[in-house]
Amino acid sequence: MPRQGRWVVKRTFDEDVRAFVPPMLPPDPPVDLARLARPLEAATAALGRLDGLIRILPDPHLFLYGYVRKEAVLSSQIEGTQSSLSDLLFHELDIAPGVPVDDVREVSRYVAAMDTGIRLLNQGLPLSSRMLRNIHKVLMTGSRGAERTPGEFRRSQNWIGGTRPGNARFVPPPPEEVAPLLADLERFLHADDRLPKLVKAGIAHVQFETIHPFLDGNGRLGRLLITFYLYHERILSEPLLYISLFLKTHRDRYYELLQEVRISGDWEGWLEFFLEAVETTADGAAHTASAALRLFESDRKVLQSLGRHAGTALRVHAWLQAHPLTTIKACAAGTGLTLPPVGQALETMTKRGIAREVTGRKRDRVFAYRAYLDLLSSDQT
Repeated sequence: MPRQGRWVVKRTFDEDVRAFVPPMLPPDPPVDLARLARPLEAATAALGRLDGLIRILPDPHLFLYGYVRKEAVLSSQIEGTQSSLSDLLFHELDIAPGVPVDDVREVSRYVAAMDTGIRLLNQGLPLSSRMLRNIHKVLMTGSRGAERTPGEFRRSQNWIGGTRPGNARFVPPPPEEVAPLLADLERFLHADDRLPKLVKAGIAHVQFETIHPFLDGNGRLGRLLITFYLYHERILSEPLLYISLFLKTHRDRYYELLQEVRISGDWEGWLEFFLEAVETTADGAAHTASAALRLFESDRKVLQSLGRHAGTALRVHAWLQAHPLTTIKACAAGTGLTLPPVGQALETMTKRGIAREVTGRKRDRVFAYRAYLDLLSSDQT
């Protein structure tokens, strides 16, 4: 059947290996949209609620700063890193984290890759193979995959699971198939058709994961592709939908459904799961944003009662909303204030229970916006 693609036998690593070449897009026969009507409606409504809430935040980019880092941690955990959000924030302050530095550096590169993709989209560049290569180069340079041709499509056979292609769980297309398959994926993303954008995002993710065009970093980039596409299509006014937590929680089912698309062409089964992921993730992000909004407003009212010191405290509070782990020096540089008033404001906020010093030292102290950090970290494990 056309939906099932084809298997080709290739000689690699001195053995014959069956590699899978997916069919071109869109799926044929077409996806059964009637079967997807209910989950698509629920996912679309959840995205609408999230987008409506983000639009009323005083500064969505403050929330985006922390939420993007939360996603970087979760997506990297799927690939085996052990970093927490606090580890990443300590690393960004040039303070040694509590896990191997390679783990945190890998998460940090993911943040840089997200920022690069968002910046390129804001500059008006369309999603394309060239953009994906640029993002991949940022993702892999300086991390543990730096030797695996950052920014270049693979020229050798890769595999998923197992110690070699011959015992792998899945063998993606041979390298000579990568370029035409990616060209077709790019055409599909920009085609003027009647497929709902959410459905296209779900299809594009599977196709990218199946092509596996890079030697490393495909999982992280494939998850980013979902958010970049929805942001590019203005389904979201801010890039705030990241489904890594859902995929991490339901990892076995996720891999099983990807394989079912390849083996039997069951796009509908995958898309039902994907739309559930979108709905659950959007509702979770909206809940986090609402809780953050209430927290910020409550703490702002406390700080407004400080009289002549209120202005400085509010500026420091605004900094903490984007940087929930900070030093006095970093906060002073970020706010344009001098060290003494920043230190005084953080001391006052500590006494009021808004901030907390986390090192126990008298020098080089680090202050946490504990309640906000706990809110962002609450569902990471």
